[in-house]
Amino acid sequence: MRITAIETVIPSGIMPNLLLVRLHTDAGLIGCGETYYTPHAIASLIHDWMGERLLGGDALAIESHWRFLYERCTPFGHPGAEMRALSAIDLALWDLLGQATNQPVYRLLGGPVRDAIPVYNTSGGPSYGALNGATTTPRHPGWPGYGDIGSKGPLQDNWASHFAAGDLAEELLAEGITAMKLWPFDRAAHRNGGLHISWTDVEEAMKPLREIRERVGMKMDIAIEGHAFFQLPAAERIADALREIKPLWLEDVLRVDNAATLADFRRRSGLPIAASEMLLGRKEYLAVLQAQACDYCMVDPTWNGGISETRRVIDMAQAFNIPATIHDCTGPLTLFSGLHLAASSANVVFQETVRAHIRSFYDQLVDTLPVIVNGKAQLPTGSGLGTKLRDDLFVPGANDYRKTTLA
Repeated sequence: MRITAIETVIPSGIMPNLLLVRLHTDAGLIGCGETYYTPHAIASLIHDWMGERLLGGDALAIESHWRFLYERCTPFGHPGAEMRALSAIDLALWDLLGQATNQPVYRLLGGPVRDAIPVYNTSGGPSYGALNGATTTPRHPGWPGYGDIGSKGPLQDNWASHFAAGDLAEELLAEGITAMKLWPFDRAAHRNGGLHISWTDVEEAMKPLREIRERVGMKMDIAIEGHAFFQLPAAERIADALREIKPLWLEDVLRVDNAATLADFRRRSGLPIAASEMLLGRKEYLAVLQAQACDYCMVDPTWNGGISETRRVIDMAQAFNIPATIHDCTGPLTLFSGLHLAASSANVVFQETVRAHIRSFYDQLVDTLPVIVNGKAQLPTGSGLGTKLRDDLFVPGANDYRKTTLA
């Protein structure tokens, strides 16, 4: 089975930083993939550079394509757009393999190891990273950590995490979700930068966290996202305040570009550290694991090198007795690929979900939605990834549609 065409679209009216990819084959099968951030640059990499390798190539030679493309991009620096492009392609190749063998991807990875996958809810609203009913056009729609806060209303979890956190915690517990992630310190960084945070700003950020503890006690695990806004002194002040609420983890309160500093922060804070979807590829995770800089290995399959590299990172973390947790605050195929990885590895403790995204606009992108019951995602059904990108997105003249075919 040979690859005969590559298609990409950017669903700018839904999620403007998402890139959707389809690989066509001479057997009539179509594999789907995606990645997030700088979609125009990644589309160019795929069509103008990676397509030279892929078109006419064996559609089931996943590792051969992965290694070739990885080795070709390392001479000019693989992290970033190159790895995200490779990630999208890798998802589509695994999807093709699953369809060709009539198996879900998790079985091809050696699973299942569980019947369902524990999830936590990240407090993004329907318009966080998206244009789904946004009250205003976000000023910085493509900047990590600058999502639309939303307004009071159904599924407005970002707004609620700041102004009605106790209500949100109770609502999630009623659905069986016992862990939630929020970012109450970001507003201080947006106002003043991350070199210093005042005690006044710390107290403002602690209000919703204390409200959760007062309302539901320890029934809810609270994970803190920092979006890498803070330098070490500010991060230490934040950690000092957070001890009282006993967080599940601190994620990217400090940047991950120095494993030794992150390890020092972990020791000083005495709090669990999650690191981090900002790492790309085994060698970056290895440095953090060897430095004893994290308690949870957070990895994103559509940034880190696809299903192939993410499975290798998960297994490597297991050798250090560090559990993996899978990131998703982007598109539906990121979530589906994470579910397959979690279904097939005993070292995955959580799959991230954004219930507002799943329930408000994912059906505009894919034909099948994930099923979450009582705080656990059910294993995907069907062959391949278990869902397909909608045909009506891939229309010439719309959504920055591009198609490259075998000459």
